[in-house]
Amino acid sequence: MSGEADWLLWSLAAAAAVGCALGWWVWRKGRPFAGGDVFHASRISAGNHLFPTQVLITATSVVQYTPRWLGRQEETIHMAHIASVKIDTGLLLSNVLIETSGGVSPIACHGHRKGDAVQMKNLIERYQNDYYRGHAAPVGTEPIGR
Repeated sequence: MSGEADWLLWSLAAAAAVGCALGWWVWRKGRPFAGGDVFHASRISAGNHLFPTQVLITATSVVQYTPRWLGRQEETIHMAHIASVKIDTGLLLSNVLIETSGGVSPIACHGHRKGDAVQMKNLIERYQNDYYRGHAAPVGTEPIGR
């Protein structure tokens, strides 16, 4: 092989290695961040192409988790502070707005499948009913499954 062919081969190998590393990083960031009832936004929705937002709903709180290239953003609302859940349904996907009793900006979950959006609302309502009846499940309970 000539020097030019060697250079081209090494360049292609380096580009493939970088592509594999980036693919692995995106895959790693897209895995569920916790066990339980985790809902993933669709990758075809705006803002969710590489790192889709995830929403964890437990008996005590709702957590919105947004991975980033470096780090992550998490926002948590306790069940007692959720005032309402609004589902805005589009042609393909739904947006879920979880408003707090304090009136501050709601958690906006964009790009979820319609069935997931309805299930998110039902879970929140069920956990709120249990919470206000005094039957709140202890932390770390088993998820109800999907």
